[in-house]
Amino acid sequence: MCAPEERVVTSEEMIDKQMSSLSFRAMAFTFKIRDFFRPRRDVVKEAGIREGFSVLDYGCGPGSYVKAVAELVGKSGKIYALDVNPLAVQTVRKIAAENGLTNVETILSDCKTELSDESIDLVLLYDTFHDLTNADGVLEELYRVLRPEGVLSFSDHHMKEDGILSRVTSKGLFRLLKKGEKTYSFVKEEP
Repeated sequence: MCAPEERVVTSEEMIDKQMSSLSFRAMAFTFKIRDFFRPRRDVVKEAGIREGFSVLDYGCGPGSYVKAVAELVGKSGKIYALDVNPLAVQTVRKIAAENGLTNVETILSDCKTELSDESIDLVLLYDTFHDLTNADGVLEELYRVLRPEGVLSFSDHHMKEDGILSRVTSKGLFRLLKKGEKTYSFVKEEP
């Protein structure tokens, strides 16, 4: 069995600080309980992921969405799981290896993905945005990597709806496509 690929994107100075190992482990444990009662597949179904899609899970944390997304994209799809925390990347790699998910690639970075322009069909940006130091830089990077018809699936329970809509659309990069039960779907604005 092949191990998942990993990219490390370095910058002069990491902008977003990673949480401590103890905090990360506590969060991962809490998410396991949450995911048992509210499976992540129910959330990502709303995003409209289809077989063959390339999906970027930006701020993947302990990999709550990796298995669900892998099922939806199938063997012909690809999942890029990005996080600033090396423990997150390590956890996702372990999930991928244990489940034989050969279409998962991890990226250790705090903003840049090093993915090709317009190479991603869908970005998951879940419960991360409120914590970003350079949120505008992240939105610019997501705009760059999304295909013209690509979707930014957004959820952040730390933010109210008006804050979500104004922050994501304020720079003119994205517009709201639809509001779902659990997520907001944004599409790229035409240049």
